[in-house]
Amino acid sequence: MEYQKLGSSDVSVSRITFGSWAAGGWMWGGTEQNDAVGAIHASYDMGVTSIDTAPVYGMGLSEEIVGEAIKSLPRDKVQILTKFGLRWDLAKGEFSMKTKDNHGHDLDVYRYAGRDSIIRECEDSLRRLGTDYIDLYQQHWPDVTIPIDETMEALGRLVEQGKVRAAGVSNYSVAQMQEAEKTINLVSNQMPYSMVRRDIEADVVPYCQANSKAILVYSPLQLGLLTGKIKPGQEFGEGDLRNGHPLFTPAAVTRTNAVLNKIRPLAETKNATLGQLVLRWTLAQPGIGVALVGARNPEQAVQNARAMNFQLTFEEIDFINKQLAGLQA
Repeated sequence: MEYQKLGSSDVSVSRITFGSWAAGGWMWGGTEQNDAVGAIHASYDMGVTSIDTAPVYGMGLSEEIVGEAIKSLPRDKVQILTKFGLRWDLAKGEFSMKTKDNHGHDLDVYRYAGRDSIIRECEDSLRRLGTDYIDLYQQHWPDVTIPIDETMEALGRLVEQGKVRAAGVSNYSVAQMQEAEKTINLVSNQMPYSMVRRDIEADVVPYCQANSKAILVYSPLQLGLLTGKIKPGQEFGEGDLRNGHPLFTPAAVTRTNAVLNKIRPLAETKNATLGQLVLRWTLAQPGIGVALVGARNPEQAVQNARAMNFQLTFEEIDFINKQLAGLQA
């Protein structure tokens, strides 16, 4: 496994980080057949020491699962990355979405990052996680109803109190990062990025490279699309966020699979799966430090970690890039 230092902090994380969104069930069609604790332990055994979660994943369930998993692991050898700023239990801030919890109950989710709310969220997360500090605390989404300096002052207070080791953001634009930096030293920005979603290369990546900020990318396998296992016309259950997603239309899946089939032979020469090749390519891109990858069971977790078992040459990366030309959504 390879490890990445987060900005100017003393926090280092595994470049493959366990993403526990799916483990919480929310927007992934429930938690059936979910062995997330076993998956986290299998990841750790493979050198994946970092776990990314959030309160809204399963409305607390994902953090509780992570808390259960780390009970038997040495706390100083594990990095917990969680978030704040999405409230489903408080109607304040900017309305974000209508959704359902894992029991099918309707919920409204709000982006809210007021000072008191952040302090409360941190205490709730610490309780669910069963720990007294968070290694990286990230604002989940920007909140246009609260000045960024108020949010960052509250985050800074948590750092001063020792409850948070390093401060980060997620889904922040360059302008928002610049505004936040007037108040606090951010070490990272967590953004969506994949072979078919590369827009951050235009601005966020250059900014973070120039200012020594780590980029953590989520959905590097594009919700499973880039594993090559999705078939055109495949149906997803109610509550699954791939249901109706533009990248999962029959035409889009057919187009993506055609490109994946061109690079599949390269994966085979590496004794790797297509998904592992995609992850290795992702981490070879300039400025991309960490890939968050989900797993619902130990087998998937081990497969994800094995993406670090091989390297790609410049020529192999160039070959993949040529196949991807024109595919970006």
